[in-house]
Amino acid sequence: MDIFSLKNRIIVITGAAGLLGRQHAWAVAEAGGTPVLLDLSQAALDDFSAEINSRFSCDCSGRAVDITDEASVKAACDSILSRHGKVDGLINNAANNPKMEASGTTNFSRLENFPMEIWSNDLAVGLTGSYLCTKYFGHAMAKNGHGGSIINVSSDLGLIAPDQRLYRNENAASDQQPVKPVTYSVVKTGLIGLTRYISTYWADVPVRCNAICPGGVENGQPADFMKEVISRIPMGRMARKDEYKGLIVFLLSEASSYINGAVIAADGGRTAW
Repeated sequence: MDIFSLKNRIIVITGAAGLLGRQHAWAVAEAGGTPVLLDLSQAALDDFSAEINSRFSCDCSGRAVDITDEASVKAACDSILSRHGKVDGLINNAANNPKMEASGTTNFSRLENFPMEIWSNDLAVGLTGSYLCTKYFGHAMAKNGHGGSIINVSSDLGLIAPDQRLYRNENAASDQQPVKPVTYSVVKTGLIGLTRYISTYWADVPVRCNAICPGGVENGQPADFMKEVISRIPMGRMARKDEYKGLIVFLLSEASSYINGAVIAADGGRTAW
């Protein structure tokens, strides 16, 4: 099973302190790789990297980086190359989670009320951040002599539109109903476009690029919401937070050496309906 090994591979993970980011990092370490954790909070990254190193002794480290700022991403890339000498993989995982909140009489999740500030910030993190990390870490992979693998974390909602009936509030007027904000769909669909572009850009070096489209993860959501969601999933449940680890290792490893430009749904069958 050596084709699944990530031994001696340096894998950069954005949004590494989040729910799925932590799982991606564990997956890399468990497969023998060295996760390099990027997020906004240095304290959270220090605690998490210490936790990983206490179990795997894999030289895991964390660095506070604003991925929307090009100078910050470049400095992080330079620092990682100085420490490790190379980069073998990148997981573009960081994204804002748009809120469906109302303020006074206005629901700001709705398209007609959606603020430009939130639009710009969501796209900056989810798309611009992924572009900047790909620009620097992907280029580093392209120069290392053996290429590497980039994984863009899209969503099932990069493949289908959100079913806004899931968020319906029976006590709200029709023009105040909460909805999944537009930025989520735009960002997650945009990552699929970025994936296809990059998959042909450095293919000869070779740097592969693929997208995964996870379904929703069970994380303490209200029972009524859960019931509605799972009724739309053929497997009859949401994902466990650790169920994407195998896919992550597969796409980073030699086991997927001829998979490039793929968009992989991992949603319990939801987008098959």
